[in-house]
Formats: sequence, C-alpha cells, structure tokens
Amino acid sequence: MSANSRKPALRRNPPRLTDLEYAALGEFRRSMRHFLRFSEVGALDLGITSQQHQALLAIRSHFGPEAMTIGELADCLLIKNHSAVELVTRMAERDLIERLTSDEDRRRVLLRMRPHGAEILEVISRRNLGQLSETAEILAKILKTVKRMDRRGAQGQGE
Repeated sequence: MSANSRKPALRRNPPRLTDLEYAALGEFRRSMRHFLRFSEVGALDLGITSQQHQALLAIRSHFGPEAMTIGELADCLLIKNHSAVELVTRMAERDLIERLTSDEDRRRVLLRMRPHGAEILEVISRRNLGQLSETAEILAKILKTVKRMDRRGAQGQGE
C-alpha cells in the first residue's frame, strides 16, 4: 500500500484541533528540525557527516550479547544493507570504527568504535545534550498540550 493510498483512521466526531494544538505541533516540528540541524552542523564541524555521527551513536548505544552488526546498523539508520556496508567502509577508512568477525558465526561482521570515533562522538554528544537542555522547556509545553489533547479526545469518545 502506498503512502498516498493510506487513509487516516477517522473517529466519529472527534474534537477539532485548537489553534494551541496546531501551534504546539508546529513548535515541536520546528524544535526538532532546529535540533537536527544543530547536530548536523556539529558533526560537519568535526569532519564527519551527519550519517556517520548517527552510526557512531547507534554503535555506541547498542547493547546486546555481541557488538552491533552491519544489518543491525542498517535497521537502526533506516537504510539498505548495501548502503550500510558502504557507510561502514568509509568510516573504517577514517579510523572511526573497525570491523570484527563474530566468534559465534564467522559470517557475521561486528562493528566496534575506534578511539578516534569515540572522541568525536563524545564532543558531539556533549554539545547535543546541552542543546537539548535548552529546548527542554519547549518540549515540556508541547507534552502538556498533547496530554490535554488526549483528555479532550477521550471525553469526545465517551459522548
């Protein structure tokens, strides 16, 4: 089913969105885009692409019995496996990560962050956390609006 053929689930007589709710959605989108742009620029300032930053973060935050695989990285970044292979190749060439062979299954390629990649990720992550703390107030207001909206929707269903 294509995105254009999907129809939104319609409830009977849902309450209309208010100007405040539209404003909250708009502000949320603006805040998210602002944060993403901040993060992209931070990565570029340190000589890596936004996608490489996302990959470093995915690898660093992965928890499991083994290190992250290329397939898991592809899933995490919402990219095709062959694109993840190309990304990993470029990152390994820059000494950001290294490939290892799994002890359990020699066909599986595991990814481990190199010290250079860890240093870059640390700098970007500290900056990003600082930026997130600055936008926390905006996000809190948006969450309050969403909760109000949920209550209004629940009241509208009971009628």
